[in-house]
Amino acid sequence: MDVTELIDAIVADIRRTLRAVDPGQIEAMEAALMKAERIFIAGKGRSGLQMRAFAMRLMQLGFTAHVVDDVTTPAIGAGDLLVIGSASGRTASLQTYVEAARAAGAALAAFSGERESPIARAAETLVAIPASNFKAGQSRGDGSVLVMGSLFEHSLGLLCELLIIRLKAALEQPEAAMRARHANLE
Repeated sequence: MDVTELIDAIVADIRRTLRAVDPGQIEAMEAALMKAERIFIAGKGRSGLQMRAFAMRLMQLGFTAHVVDDVTTPAIGAGDLLVIGSASGRTASLQTYVEAARAAGAALAAFSGERESPIARAAETLVAIPASNFKAGQSRGDGSVLVMGSLFEHSLGLLCELLIIRLKAALEQPEAAMRARHANLE
């Protein structure tokens, strides 16, 4: 494939995946985020990087958002929301976070590529992203040109951005307010 064909194929893969996500699940995730006293974000690997970017944007919108595993992350508790991004929904350390959050009385939301995974089943709020999970050796025959789970990761990042756009509108948040919260120690 030449570069232009590859760009078209990548955009088509992402468009197909995003269009297959249930809009009701996105709306439920938005409601869960709006309801939470504090939001704790978790993910590992490349999905974790997408989730960290999501935490940053939530903070810029004025939410109290923490990234699990950062040394300044406080204890989670009742009224809080743990949001996990995991293609497989089976990552052992993330499952441990689910158990700890449950024991502390926090709510759980997840973005997952596997609806029947332990993390997806435990979540009160789930956004299912229909993308193959290379780690579990599973393929849905999505035929994506993207490699090794990238279709999930890119779709996750764009869905998080979609949520930020919706939250910004719901909060009637001017962009200037977000810019004022942007890091100035760079």
